[in-house]
Amino acid sequence: MLKIVKISIVITSITLFTAGNAQADINEALQNICTIVKADDKGELRRKMKRVQSDFRMKLRDYYTGVSCGGNSLIRTAMINGSVETGTLMIKKMPRGDLRSPEADGKTVLAWAIENGLDASPIVAELNDRI
Repeated sequence: MLKIVKISIVITSITLFTAGNAQADINEALQNICTIVKADDKGELRRKMKRVQSDFRMKLRDYYTGVSCGGNSLIRTAMINGSVETGTLMIKKMPRGDLRSPEADGKTVLAWAIENGLDASPIVAELNDRI
């Protein structure tokens, strides 16, 4: 009986330790994604997304809401910086339903873009085609 308790404690502690490391690793892996989007480096963004998908089995939709670049989402950051290549790549990779849904501030990406005078952006044109 005592042996079973010891084994279960060891297994639980190992599980908690590895789960904590996995969370820290995903944050580390996504650390410079805002810089990549701002620099409009489509190739590097594609590599980053593939690396995160292979290492953590997470697609863009899984971590998109958790990443904030100066208070803006990744697609909004691309619009602000005129990063057409990375912005259109993310729009193509995101599900249509997620693109239509409101973000953290309660506004959709399209409504936010129109409100901020970015409706002439090629990224907004791609967004309209996708939605």
